[in-house]
Amino acid sequence: MGINSLLDTITKEIAGFESITLAEMDKVKLMDRVDVKYVIPLWLLPELLKEAREHYKVVVVNHERICAYETQYFDEDNQMALYHQHQTGSLNRYKVRTRNYVGSDLQFFEIKFKNNKGRTLKKRIRTTEYDKPMIDEDNERDFLEKHSPFHPNDLKGVLWVFYRRITLVSKHHLERLTIDLELCFKNDDKEKAYPTIVIAEVKQQKKGASHFIELMKKYHIREGSISKYCFGIISLIEGVKYNRFKPHLLKITKLIRQHDALAGHS
Repeated sequence: MGINSLLDTITKEIAGFESITLAEMDKVKLMDRVDVKYVIPLWLLPELLKEAREHYKVVVVNHERICAYETQYFDEDNQMALYHQHQTGSLNRYKVRTRNYVGSDLQFFEIKFKNNKGRTLKKRIRTTEYDKPMIDEDNERDFLEKHSPFHPNDLKGVLWVFYRRITLVSKHHLERLTIDLELCFKNDDKEKAYPTIVIAEVKQQKKGASHFIELMKKYHIREGSISKYCFGIISLIEGVKYNRFKPHLLKITKLIRQHDALAGHS
């Protein structure tokens, strides 16, 4: 089955989910949480959604169940300190970004911090200047200096990430599940798309029962994924070190080849 046919099937599957509004999802924002990530082949997603339907509701924003996201990540132009925090396995590491939630027309300046206990803490403020390559608004500069060790003058926009997201909320547990499709990275020089893989992330207050995690076990999909930021940097910038991420990249390459082989026989 081709990519467009798969996306049509996914759209039909997600239409069968009970819905929940953005306001109703407030109780599961999970700004302090634990995350479990998976890389999934696009061809498997329709079946996963079919099996997940009775356990989750889908977030609907302005009548859309699959919502567009645009995210700009900031880092040091030369040293790439934030990327290397991840590449070296630092236990206390940051991401700094602006994000445009296209469907809801909301823009935020966000700081994500993963601490040495494996918890992800996200803080954010509203912004209207999400697409500028520098952090030059006074409120954003103050926010960055308050919640991170970085100075605004040292960071610049180095990567854009575009994708569409399905957000599911568990009917039974304090759990949110994001499923990102049609992933595309872009900087000033290059653009790279990955239409045949899906990045799924289970977000919980503490790691516990999850129907989706059980589905991953059923289909023999192991947890573990590279962050979209690091994946984008490796995809677009030549010569950057990525030793820590090699197993994840090999897995992604294998999934892409499997999809191409299946498409060739369809």
